[in-house]
Amino acid sequence: MKAKIQLKGVAKHFGDNRVLEGVDLDVMEGESVVLIGGSAAGKSLVLKCILGLVTPDEGSILIDGAETVGIGERERTRLFDRTGMLFQQNALFDSLTVWENVAFRLMQDHGLPAAKARDAAITKLVAVGLEADVGDLMPSEISGGMQKRVGFARAIAAEPEIVLLDEPTAGLDPIMTNIINEHILEGVHRLGATTLSITSDMAGARKIADRIAMLHDGRIIWCGATDEVDNSGNPYLDQFIHNRADGPIQMAITAA
Repeated sequence: MKAKIQLKGVAKHFGDNRVLEGVDLDVMEGESVVLIGGSAAGKSLVLKCILGLVTPDEGSILIDGAETVGIGERERTRLFDRTGMLFQQNALFDSLTVWENVAFRLMQDHGLPAAKARDAAITKLVAVGLEADVGDLMPSEISGGMQKRVGFARAIAAEPEIVLLDEPTAGLDPIMTNIINEHILEGVHRLGATTLSITSDMAGARKIADRIAMLHDGRIIWCGATDEVDNSGNPYLDQFIHNRADGPIQMAITAA
């Protein structure tokens, strides 16, 4: 199995705020990796660096072995065409119907006629457990959980090779969280896509991840198979997954 995404020594600073200090992470082809870590640890920043929305100060980001840091606009567009992204706040267009949101890239980037794009969008909406007639509603007319599913349908609409998910279940109740995780699991397996997710939902992480990596103090401090998480021997990871107030993470915060 070869690496689809490779981060090598990725660092990003904002003035004196050194958010990423040398992130090393491999995501293998067809694998689902979940990145966990505390609030403001830089998890979303890692995704933005992979997408090229933020340029690292140091390090290398390889996709299929090809460097992506500093590539030109044309090469970046090709990378976007291979990637689907679910944003934490869904980022749906308020002025477009649900199906138009899902089909946006199919029409804008791939030139698909509206009728065919609508059919493709409805197919994806049904695939994530929504009724076909939801496609004609506006985002404001559907619930938060439905908006999450619409966002995921848009992320996989062009059947990308890479899927990036930023807190896909944030703000949802436990039942809807489980539903979303089931659809993510089914969707990425059906595509055979390489998936990198960030989440604070450990139950969801266990469900959708082949491997889990923890980001702390700007670096990956543990990475391993999902079934190894409970016996990692890493005190930071142990504190995080058990929601303990006392431990090295608290000590680090106090010292700061």
